[in-house]
Amino acid sequence: MTTLVVGGLSVAVGGTEILRGIDLEIRSGEVHAVMGPNGAGKSTLGHALMGHPDFTVTGGSITLDGTDLLALATWERAARGLFFAPQYPVELPGVRPLDVLVEALAARRGGSDPDRAALAARTTAEAAEIGLAAEFLARPLNVDASGGEKKRLETLQLAVLEPAIAILDELDSGLDVDALRDVARRVERAVRPGSGGPAGREPLGVLAITHYSRLLEELHPDRVHVLFDGRIVESGGPELADELERTGYQRYGEDSGH
Repeated sequence: MTTLVVGGLSVAVGGTEILRGIDLEIRSGEVHAVMGPNGAGKSTLGHALMGHPDFTVTGGSITLDGTDLLALATWERAARGLFFAPQYPVELPGVRPLDVLVEALAARRGGSDPDRAALAARTTAEAAEIGLAAEFLARPLNVDASGGEKKRLETLQLAVLEPAIAILDELDSGLDVDALRDVARRVERAVRPGSGGPAGREPLGVLAITHYSRLLEELHPDRVHVLFDGRIVESGGPELADELERTGYQRYGEDSGH
């Protein structure tokens, strides 16, 4: 079992403190949802966990199975099994999805390249499963792709790379109902191997960052955390997401709801 532990994490951006002491513990087979209004620090949390250089950790710790992630570069965190799907995936002209997957798997294996033919077959099968047109596998990554197509491409990478812990930043952003169902159910299968996930694999642990509960209707959370003004102000079960959908964040001091 893999465990990501965040203890007292404080993060500043451009000298301004954004996160003020975040505590989280996410294990294999668990889905933790972090919800909150705009500006609460949700995306900052994701970027800080992955080691983005613009996000300065000013206090606290991040460990993966006891390994200090703060001492590791972003690629080293990824090689150890941490995966980050950003809210706004970047375009990589001239680089196809298969190229990215080959390099990522090679880094994880200490430089040993995977079997390209087998990987191509796996990638094609995974693309079909999440409703991604095969033509996107031949294009440069995310180039000329819609928002929804980019999120399917992120989900494709997650499915093939099989990380230990995935951080999903607004995975539902830009997705219609069908696309949301496709990507969320694929993630759900990785989290719950007994419900159709790959046999013999350690279940995926997920930190899902989102504004709304619609993602959580398909990707079922074990715990829901409310992030407000840089702090987790409340945690609870799945029912907390439903309550937030009805009431917004007024009781935490947000006048405009969502």
